[in-house]
Amino acid sequence: METGRASKTALGVAIRRAAHQLVDAPPVLEDPIAVRLIGEGYRGKMGRASHAVGRDLRAFVAARSRYAEDQLAEAVERGVRQYVVLGAGLDTFAYRNPHSGLRVFEVDLPATQEWKRALLDKAGIAQPEGLRFVPLDFEHQTLAEGLEKAGFARGSAAFFGWLGVVPYLTLMAFRATLDVIAQLPAGSGVSFDYSVRPESLSAAGRKAFDALAGRVAAAGEPFQLFFTPEDMEAELRGAGFGRVEQLDSDQLNEIYFKDREDGLKLSAVKLGRVATAWV
Repeated sequence: METGRASKTALGVAIRRAAHQLVDAPPVLEDPIAVRLIGEGYRGKMGRASHAVGRDLRAFVAARSRYAEDQLAEAVERGVRQYVVLGAGLDTFAYRNPHSGLRVFEVDLPATQEWKRALLDKAGIAQPEGLRFVPLDFEHQTLAEGLEKAGFARGSAAFFGWLGVVPYLTLMAFRATLDVIAQLPAGSGVSFDYSVRPESLSAAGRKAFDALAGRVAAAGEPFQLFFTPEDMEAELRGAGFGRVEQLDSDQLNEIYFKDREDGLKLSAVKLGRVATAWV
């Protein structure tokens, strides 16, 4: 992604999250803010995102957010009062935050954050108390520096949501972010999703991956980082995390899509996984 340009993939994710509220009943992720944020300006794209063909990606977008927010709730129960949304895009958690006293830091490139704030203003969505925007130009500032400038307490535990970001990173950038989180006090953690290596996919999975990879590359934000589950386990353990969980599509289906009357679930292509690592 170009530094001075708002993210096109962030818009695609937000549209699918909004479509999930309108066509999937009950929604796996309750997010009425998403519909307001998108507004009327993307009606055509909303229609395409609502189509049955797009159900798998729509389901994964909803499930990964629900999963991360469930892990956050576990952290809050243990006393965590800081939540960092890395690569926030058009994420809406801060505007429907159910946790009293939880401070939220939204980290993103300045252009994407300016675009989001304009959409929030247009939709009449006020900035909630406890939210801090962290516009971060990685060419001139590190994540730790940006958070500290925004009032983040490095001496206190924190939880990080890092959704829809890892596949676009270099391995060096991925490891640098893990290092920042792993150095925080015990009780800190991070939830994220990642793409599995294309060569490990089935024929149907590879076809689905190639189609998706082509779309994001055309948007100027190509995939470039992939892992096997074993590789990811080694990365997280090597960074210093003590407890690690990884879930594939079958496990997410069991947790979030079991016995749905509408049949919504993740397909068997298994392009990605979700993971949580705790310090």
